[in-house]
Amino acid sequence: MLAACSCHRQKRSTVAAGALYHRAMDAAVVTDLTTIPAAEWNELPGTDNPFLRHEFLCGLETTGSLSAAVGWQPYHLVLRDHQGIAAAMPGYLKGHSWGEFVFDWAWADAYERHGVPYYPKLVHAVPFTPATGPRVLVRADQPMADTIAVAVEAARMLVRQQHLSSAHWLFPEPGQAKHLGDSGLLRRTGCQFHWHNDPGYRDFQDFLDRLTSRRRKSIRRERRQVMEAGVNVELKTGAEITAAEWRAFHGFYAQTFRQHGNSPLLTWQFFTHCGATLGDRVLMVQARRAGELIAAALLFRSHDSLYGRYWGGCTEVPGLHFEACYYQGIEYCIAQGIQRFEPGAQGEHKISRGFLPTATYSGHWIADPRFREAIGDFLERETPLVRRYIMEMGKHSPYKLNGANAQR
Repeated sequence: MLAACSCHRQKRSTVAAGALYHRAMDAAVVTDLTTIPAAEWNELPGTDNPFLRHEFLCGLETTGSLSAAVGWQPYHLVLRDHQGIAAAMPGYLKGHSWGEFVFDWAWADAYERHGVPYYPKLVHAVPFTPATGPRVLVRADQPMADTIAVAVEAARMLVRQQHLSSAHWLFPEPGQAKHLGDSGLLRRTGCQFHWHNDPGYRDFQDFLDRLTSRRRKSIRRERRQVMEAGVNVELKTGAEITAAEWRAFHGFYAQTFRQHGNSPLLTWQFFTHCGATLGDRVLMVQARRAGELIAAALLFRSHDSLYGRYWGGCTEVPGLHFEACYYQGIEYCIAQGIQRFEPGAQGEHKISRGFLPTATYSGHWIADPRFREAIGDFLERETPLVRRYIMEMGKHSPYKLNGANAQR
């Protein structure tokens, strides 16, 4: 049973389960991440990923960007042993499926047709962020596969005890996706378009030289359009970005979301918080004309990966979106030796600009065995189609046949 308790000011509930006792662990739900010290959380392997940092996740909770009222209620699952936190899974109770990027609306519709509630559900993911990364943060001295299995079992018990429909792990890195599948979750395959660095790239021109002549000319034309429009582009890290620039960026972000019929839930306080606390893990590509900030793109980085997140502007300039969101990022990765660039979800137009189709994954536990069987059958039919799509998109690679990325 779940029982409310208080420990070190933490808002949490304990999960009592014999499956955990043999590992000398107990599990607790933490609904306020500020009650866990940042240093303790950030010691866990995997928190090099900027979206799993204590600063990022706490920022979402403390700046009015998410709450139960908007359908994202913090519900982090933490496993402890005598040494402290052994593992943690950032999680949220969801009252809808917005902001997840692994689309299960058809599953929710099936539940509704049968008079069964699909919401709330438990989601282990980073809100509004379709970026791959660890979904179970496992302390270095713990066996990865066994600890993930224990964490999954704790989540299953939580689903049953709280009468939730399901639990979902979205965009786990491939190694953890396998462990999650081995723990009994249904596995779903998706597709994004990622850029991969080559150790031989000396600069952006070297990258262009690996492309076919047609694609090389197209990218040069797009970059030239920006210059001819009198736009100057520069990159700033979090600590260098001023309050006025953050306010302008938030306006761009909000306008872009509203134009696409979405609600801009992230507050300007959240963005300024990220800049102040994450430092050079935050990058803003700024586009100015006659000194005025007219557009910007926001990216985050770890030691080996760059992640594109948000973009917006107050005027249209041909080629500027591609410059700010893709080409500046590629240049930065080459200069910094960063291995992978994930520019965001979807977008076949990214292929011609050097981003190749890449499989992504999610894991799903459906409590009701009838729906679990039906969804499992659906995934068995969906997965080969997604794999075929990835192969077909790969045939449109812009790289020369003997290029470094041609066979990725």
